[in-house]
Amino acid sequence: MPQPRYRDALGHALSDKRIDILRAIGRTGSISQAARDAAVSYKAAWQAIDTLSNLAGVALVERVVGGAGGGGARLTGQGVELLALADELELARQQVHARRAGAGGSSGTTPAFAGLALRTSMRNQLPARVLSLEGSGHIVRVALAVGEGRMAARITRESAQLLGLAPDMPVIALCKATAVRVIRDGAGAPASQGNWLAGSVSRVARGDSGDEVSMSLAPGLQLVGFAEGASGLRTRQRVTAAVDESAVVVALGA
Repeated sequence: MPQPRYRDALGHALSDKRIDILRAIGRTGSISQAARDAAVSYKAAWQAIDTLSNLAGVALVERVVGGAGGGGARLTGQGVELLALADELELARQQVHARRAGAGGSSGTTPAFAGLALRTSMRNQLPARVLSLEGSGHIVRVALAVGEGRMAARITRESAQLLGLAPDMPVIALCKATAVRVIRDGAGAPASQGNWLAGSVSRVARGDSGDEVSMSLAPGLQLVGFAEGASGLRTRQRVTAAVDESAVVVALGA
């Protein structure tokens, strides 16, 4: 039997609903009831189970066939163990925040502190705030305030439900540097769709396959992307970054 990877399963924020769904399955013996308790769709509940099981590397939920209720679901031994560990981590987190608040410091709940808990290959991790959620089908467009500008992400409705996204919620917007195209101001007219972020060049690293450009969106807010090779871009030059909305990931901090 493979060894559970509980650290991977709990390496993300506990503030989304995946752990709550797992806990509700243990309490009710029903995935559909767990979905109702967490105010998400049945499909979203299964997405939560699949994601946690993939990260843990072991099955956390098993089906129960037959019986007076016609069957249901229950936690495996590893699922029970994962919940116990989640409780311990949440208690430790609350104790750390309480100590910080008692000492007159920050409780660590701002996006800037929350981002420190993320470990990802994505170079761009931007503190943001949810402005609105739009869409009536399977895809939700999440409008975000980032510094003095705005950007948007397109995610599935199930993902929005599991994160519990709502207006004014602090989040972190992530995207790969390779998904950001940097162009000189005036070199191309912005399209009506997609993210177009204005800023100025802070650093340029020349390369045969493209110039890596760090640009300042606002004081203390940097975005990294790529311009065409031999772009000729210079420090302090005004530029625009184009980022497809589907390339933006929305995350919650710890």
